[in-house]
Amino acid sequence: MWRFEGEGEAMLYVPLGTTNLRVSALCLGTWALGGDWGRVDEDQAHATVGHALDTGINFFDTAQAYGFGLSERVLADALWDRVQRDAVVVATKGGLRRDGDRLVRDASAAWLREGVEASLRNLRTDYIDIYQVHWPDAATPAEETGAALTELVREGKIRHVGVSNHGVAELEALRPFTALETLQPPYHLFRRGIEADILPYCAAHGMGVMVYGPLAHGLLSGAMTAATTFAADDWRSHSRDFSGERFTRNLAVVDQLRGFAAERGMSLVELAVAWTLSHPAVDCAIVGARRPDQLSGSIGAADVKLTDEDRALIDHIAAGAVPQHGATPEGM
Repeated sequence: MWRFEGEGEAMLYVPLGTTNLRVSALCLGTWALGGDWGRVDEDQAHATVGHALDTGINFFDTAQAYGFGLSERVLADALWDRVQRDAVVVATKGGLRRDGDRLVRDASAAWLREGVEASLRNLRTDYIDIYQVHWPDAATPAEETGAALTELVREGKIRHVGVSNHGVAELEALRPFTALETLQPPYHLFRRGIEADILPYCAAHGMGVMVYGPLAHGLLSGAMTAATTFAADDWRSHSRDFSGERFTRNLAVVDQLRGFAAERGMSLVELAVAWTLSHPAVDCAIVGARRPDQLSGSIGAADVKLTDEDRALIDHIAAGAVPQHGATPEGM
């Protein structure tokens, strides 16, 4: 592990699985720069990416489907104004396609290749450090998907192959046909299903794990109340995770976690992110931010060390939570 002394914080760097990549323990996620969380302010986005670089973050995650090019273009504009290409690790994802007003899963060879070419143009780069299949596609044979990804590696267009939102059975199906090196699953205090089999599988196979949603899509930011509403163009406005009794019960758990964090001299955000990083199979946490101040609250999490006793107490508090389901392409 390595450290970088940034703006008042020390960023931790870790090897990502068995890849040759050294990445910051916090990765800046750019889903919000694609428009699914509301209007994108590009000036704010540039400031946020710049702040990430200033604090030592060298790892950035985006996707073709985040605005179908918008997030990738905004990220590229912000990065290449500040750094050289080899100073950062850029991960993107493909395998989702528009079909009228729907998003559909498509990990076919033709669509993955088209997606890689589009991402290379949008990111203004000659290669993608990590290219991930965004969601499993049951309609496309694993052999076709894996062969396409392997060929793209041979061509030098992508350097490492990963997947997102895949279970063990799907990983096992794909593994014979390509060198799977990373997984990007959802993981936070209200969504812990990957602890049972996915994280042990990744640890056994040396796969790098970069978890997304450590703040439960804003629920663990501490900024929400029972009166919180969302704009019509924010996906949370039609998610059952953010309405009704489920939302109310989880807000009560958030209040307890806030008190736990305060007693230990940390913020709720630092606690939530540090909790994901404390799992031995997790390499880094993807934190989303639309403004520099939203990112600042997460930076200290890389230095928080939770004891076994801390985790046990957190588990006791979180036992009263209702599991979140999160977003899926079909629900967007």
